[in-house]
Amino acid sequence: MQLQSENPEILSEGGFDASGIEQVPDMHRTSSPLDQFWIWAGANVAPINWVLGALGIQMGLSLWDTFTVIVIGNIMGAGLFGLFCLMGHKTGVTQMVLTRLSFGRRGAYLPTLLQVLMGMGWVATNTWIVLDLAVAAFDKAGIGGGAELKYVVALAIMVLQVGIAAWGFNAIKYFERYTMPLILGVMVIMTLLAFFTIDIRWSNSTLVGIDRWAAMSQLMTAIGIGWGISWLVYAGDYTRFAKPLLTNRKVFNATFLGMFVPTAWLAFLGAAIASAGVGADPAQLIIAAFGAMALPVLMVLVHGPIATNIVVIYSAALSTLALDIKQPRWMVSLACGLVGSVILYFFLQSGDFAHAFDSFMVAMVVWISPWAGVTMTDFFVIRRGRG
Repeated sequence: MQLQSENPEILSEGGFDASGIEQVPDMHRTSSPLDQFWIWAGANVAPINWVLGALGIQMGLSLWDTFTVIVIGNIMGAGLFGLFCLMGHKTGVTQMVLTRLSFGRRGAYLPTLLQVLMGMGWVATNTWIVLDLAVAAFDKAGIGGGAELKYVVALAIMVLQVGIAAWGFNAIKYFERYTMPLILGVMVIMTLLAFFTIDIRWSNSTLVGIDRWAAMSQLMTAIGIGWGISWLVYAGDYTRFAKPLLTNRKVFNATFLGMFVPTAWLAFLGAAIASAGVGADPAQLIIAAFGAMALPVLMVLVHGPIATNIVVIYSAALSTLALDIKQPRWMVSLACGLVGSVILYFFLQSGDFAHAFDSFMVAMVVWISPWAGVTMTDFFVIRRGRG
């Protein structure tokens, strides 16, 4: 596959990313393993992982059971994700362009279209989820505003994340590089506070026998394998910028750890706090666990959806271009952000619409598993890792 760019200046280090879905030239592939780690760590520091971790406790599992499921499930999910990241590094092209290897140019339109729709839906969903957290943070600081404040916060978050995604890979790389060390530092403090201030209960399971194993299986599918699989469609879009001379092991380790560390960490922290009987709502979990530290912790968690959505918007734009739409990538990024904003507006108007749409989004993820099986088998088995 040779899709070398006709413009050698499509990507300058730190500058505007004018690239589309063409193959990234070697001279512009400057991303280090640490860059890849920060990108994927940022994308996975999301409040939903608190909820998914607490879900095990709500289902009646003990904290030990939940911890076991979190670790094993995320090893499997992050392992699959790391393999897909190798595909982008080996070829220098986006994940949906790589789909053409297995399905053909026009045959790839259907999974690519689903990826576009799913991406814009997740942008709205991720932003909507964090709004209550943001409003709670402002309330803690003595700033009230009700529904109007929620709209202002939603608009500010949307403008920020669409702007970063429209600027391109470099903006995403630097945003994650300079914000994530601080975020992980606060997570360390969060963890220490939780274990010293919360009455964590390690063995409080209400399930036995087949019911216990069934619950563990369901939870593993949701927070381990399922979470990792949901990111496969984005993998190659970022590792295509990784330095060409990096070994497969370095790329795999960086991306594997970028997903595994924050996902397992936050899920376990959510489960530990929920074991004390404070429910599964992220705002309740944080306020119950951190008291005076609730404000900085809540504000840190607002970072999660932004870090996630800039990755999603950028990839949604690339997928749109893979449908043979001839527009600059930054314009498509703005359009994807606009569609996501419209969906978010309906979320804010109706909680019933939001929950129904969320169920629809979960159903859409089902297509990823067969797509991933075909794509991975074709690339690694039939083509032996060569595109």
